[in-house]
Amino acid sequence: MNIGKSGQILLADIGGTNARFALSQTGSGQGDLSNVDQAGPIDYVKVADFPTVREAIADVLARRSGGQPPQRAVLAVAGPVTNNRCVMTNSPWVIDGNELQPALGFDSVHVLNDFEVVAWSLPALQPADLIPLGGGAGLPGEPLLVVGPGTGFGVSCLVERHGARLAVVTEAGHATLPAENEREERVIACLRRRLGHVSIELGALSGSGLQNLYEALAEVDGAQVPHREAAGITKAALEGSCSVSRAALEMFCAILGSVAGNLAVTFGARGGVYVAGGIAPRFPEFLLASAFRARFEAKGRFQDYLRNIPTRLVIKPDASFVGLKMFADSNPN
Repeated sequence: MNIGKSGQILLADIGGTNARFALSQTGSGQGDLSNVDQAGPIDYVKVADFPTVREAIADVLARRSGGQPPQRAVLAVAGPVTNNRCVMTNSPWVIDGNELQPALGFDSVHVLNDFEVVAWSLPALQPADLIPLGGGAGLPGEPLLVVGPGTGFGVSCLVERHGARLAVVTEAGHATLPAENEREERVIACLRRRLGHVSIELGALSGSGLQNLYEALAEVDGAQVPHREAAGITKAALEGSCSVSRAALEMFCAILGSVAGNLAVTFGARGGVYVAGGIAPRFPEFLLASAFRARFEAKGRFQDYLRNIPTRLVIKPDASFVGLKMFADSNPN
């Protein structure tokens, strides 16, 4: 029984530097999209200010819960989750739901990968949360795929069967980066000499991947360029002040299209493909004008199959909390 409990759920999005927390009322179950965006005010916490996640959560609840502890917690974490537990890569926190549950008096604690949570958000995203990137309307009930270049390259797929939803978490970013033309082959050959295995993430589709593209293109073209990180490359490309930066961003968008198309046919994502993460929302117009969509569809005999799949850019800043709420309402225990 939940005597003394508030009927609230603690939602959290936990990264290596910052963690965000919100309290939300329980919903009416799967398929109810009427209140998924009502997660309540978000508390921002610096991970370095607390030695453990337990102490951070206790601090938030002391300030926010009014003495009535939430029934449940759903936590998104930036890292691999095994047995409801994640050892954070870039912080000392260990997120263990089975330990947090009794320690903080929750009825249940679910620990989810952050991209799994983004996948959960997709059915609830509204037109204002998205920028169309081409394609048809998509088929209802078919898998929805989300790809996200950022610090890394996240990929997750939401599958619905017989009224139940499941988010499939992948490590697709560590698959080998494919080349679609001779210039990309030369760039990847250059990266192979530096990196050994050239993954999708490190070779192109992440912050460090964009920097690697920039440096490899400069080497291939014999150009002298200053050191730039991803933000500087993007800025110079959009300003038109550096041709190598612009070429790197153009190749980034083209490869993103190819990889997204590959994953769309792999998962049969005929419901739609969504681009999230921290990089692409910074240049929606550039992405729209790039080779992204043409490369997405360029799959030979399956071009018609890809042509009907919509691609959309996610621009909602707190989509993770929509996903957390969707998961909580769909998994009431």
